[in-house]
Amino acid sequence: MTRPPLSDLISQGRGDAPADLVLRGGQVLDVVTGLLVSGDVAICGDTVVGIGADYAGRDVMDVTGKTLVPGFIDTHLHIESSLVTPHEFDRCVGPRGVTTAICDPHEIANVIGVPGIEYFLACARETVIDIRVNLSSCVPSSHMETAGAEIKAADLTPLMDDPAVIGLAEFMNYPGVIHQDPGCMAKLEAFRGRHIDGHCPQLRGTELNAYIAAGIRTEHEATTAEEAREKLQKGMRVLIREGSVSKDLHALQPLLTDITSAYMCLCTDDRNPLDIGEHGHLDYMIRELIRLGCPTLAVYRAASLSAAEAFGLKDRGQIAPGRRADIVVLDSLPECRAELVLAGGVVLDDAAFAARRPVAPVGRDSVRAPTVTPEDFRTTANRSETDVIGIIDGKIITEHRKEDIPVEDGDKRPDTARDLVKIAVVERHGRNGNIATGFVRGFGMRKGAIASTVCHDHHNIAVVGVDYDDMALAANRLGQIEGGFVVVADGRVQAELPLPVAGLMSLSPFEAVHEDLVALRAAAKALGVTLEEPFLQLAFLALPVIPALKITDRGMVDVARFEIIS
Repeated sequence: MTRPPLSDLISQGRGDAPADLVLRGGQVLDVVTGLLVSGDVAICGDTVVGIGADYAGRDVMDVTGKTLVPGFIDTHLHIESSLVTPHEFDRCVGPRGVTTAICDPHEIANVIGVPGIEYFLACARETVIDIRVNLSSCVPSSHMETAGAEIKAADLTPLMDDPAVIGLAEFMNYPGVIHQDPGCMAKLEAFRGRHIDGHCPQLRGTELNAYIAAGIRTEHEATTAEEAREKLQKGMRVLIREGSVSKDLHALQPLLTDITSAYMCLCTDDRNPLDIGEHGHLDYMIRELIRLGCPTLAVYRAASLSAAEAFGLKDRGQIAPGRRADIVVLDSLPECRAELVLAGGVVLDDAAFAARRPVAPVGRDSVRAPTVTPEDFRTTANRSETDVIGIIDGKIITEHRKEDIPVEDGDKRPDTARDLVKIAVVERHGRNGNIATGFVRGFGMRKGAIASTVCHDHHNIAVVGVDYDDMALAANRLGQIEGGFVVVADGRVQAELPLPVAGLMSLSPFEAVHEDLVALRAAAKALGVTLEEPFLQLAFLALPVIPALKITDRGMVDVARFEIIS
């Protein structure tokens, strides 16, 4: 919506002219004082011009008995991990109250580079909710993986003044910051004085001091209250995260009070349509935090005003004159179920979504992996002691376990009795054809295989399984469907979800993706898998900047040492 003339804002705010839109009969939750303010809300174009008074309006909407809260701001997410395009994400979460989403498109950037970021910027100009972009800082996330692209500081600076851009996205290579890697330093210098997102799991003490001193302002990787408290004390804004795999809400909830809420925000990071459909998005987080005993004011403040302040979005976060008309109409604050949502003064309905201009998808035919054979999954070794990734359900951090796995005929085989299954990463960008194998514990898998091209952050093919033939079938099937998720058992594909946009996003409506994910989950459970979200859990096992043991196409990675295990 075009910004109205200043004279119209003043005239309508004073009541000299009818407001473009009046929300009548409700009460506004003031997220500064915590008070409920009765009276009309007057809107001129995309801007609130009055509250707490009686207004005439060209259009009037009755919200009698309802409570109006500021639109919710997701402070850190990767839209690609919703498995749908930005337009479908818009339609999926907007009606739940999300009016601003601050995204880092580093998933697609790791596949196709700067054109992936430019695709998101183009989409941001068309969506109804306000999508803001933090430019991807670590592509690839480290030197220990093969991505489809590499982005340097000089690639980012031409984009930094785009109206949708806030700053630099999560700086995952925290060792590179602390030890002043030249590439890291160039990016930090280029964005010095602008917003820089953090990503430093388990970093404490003087190393944390050094990381923050580089100008890094936010952190969404705190997984314990103790860790989050230190980061708050050292000036970081802590983002409470509750995604499909990374579930930190319960651990951090005790820290969210009326005092700390000015410096804490909410984010989802990675949440797919299955979880959104069954539980919700930020609305779920708000309900759960209140249920756990957090003050209602603290929760709604963290979801709106605190988020806006943390990221320099001074035009939103509060229903007040001069602020962007991002408004969620609720029947109950504890229940947080949106009955009406306005984003920039636009009612989020079918007509608003239908009016958007489409943006052509990018990253087609991006799966260029070699044809895989069952023999490729053999783990050649001459000693039984084995590094094993230990899954921690609900976390993306892992355990670094040591297990004795006997060598038989020059190979270490899966052992379902001990929940030890084979994991492999296959380079799929057509750069070197690397294939690395290892072991993982925690899937509960009894047979078959699961494969995915959603494989953070390099997005090669990740495959986990018991049977080598099924693993090969699953990996090769991904090349045929342009990427996605595949479940295989007994030599047959049991379920699949094609993700042809860079091997990350579907071209289908989010409702169809939800249905496919239900079928995939059922197929995975039929293999014996006990994890609630096996596909994203698998994806994070390949991210070498999250402790403690991970795997990439170059081998098993000891994240504590930040090196590949020979």
